[in-house]
Amino acid sequence: MENVRAISPVIATVIIVAVTIAVAIAVALWMTGLVGGFTGTENLQIVNAYALARTGGAGWDVYLSVKNAGTTTATIDQIFVNGIPYTSITLTSPAGATISLASPTPLPITLSPGQDTSIQLYIPKGSGQALAFSPGQQVEIKLHTASGKTYPVQVVLP
Repeated sequence: MENVRAISPVIATVIIVAVTIAVAIAVALWMTGLVGGFTGTENLQIVNAYALARTGGAGWDVYLSVKNAGTTTATIDQIFVNGIPYTSITLTSPAGATISLASPTPLPITLSPGQDTSIQLYIPKGSGQALAFSPGQQVEIKLHTASGKTYPVQVVLP
C-alpha cells in the first residue's frame, strides 16, 4: 500500500474562506463600477456673486456666475431671496425686470455637465416690496434644483 497524503481539513477550510473573500471583494468592486456608470452627481458651483447699485438708487442688480461641476444635468427650477421665491418679490422699477440671463431664458435653467451661465436678479430698494432691502444689507440667494438640492450664496448690497 502506498503512502498517500491529503490536505488537512483546517488548511482546506482556510483556502476555501480565502477564495470566498477574494471573490466577494471582486464582485463588490465590479458592482460599484457598474452602479457608478448609471448614477451621476449634481454639483452646482456659484463661482462669483456680487451686487451693483443701479443708477438713480432704484435698487441693485445681483449677478451670479453658476457652473455645473457635476456629472449629470442640473435644472434650476426656483430662486429664493432671503427664503422667499424670487417671483414673489414685487418689482416696482423697470417693467418686466424679473429674471434675465446671458441669453434670455426663463426658469427652469438647464445646465449640462461643465456648462456655466450668468444669472442677473433685480433687487428693489425700499419698504413697499415683499421684502425691504437697504444698502449694507446681507442678502441670501438660494438656487433650488429639480432634484431638491439648494445652493446658497450671501451677497452684501452696496
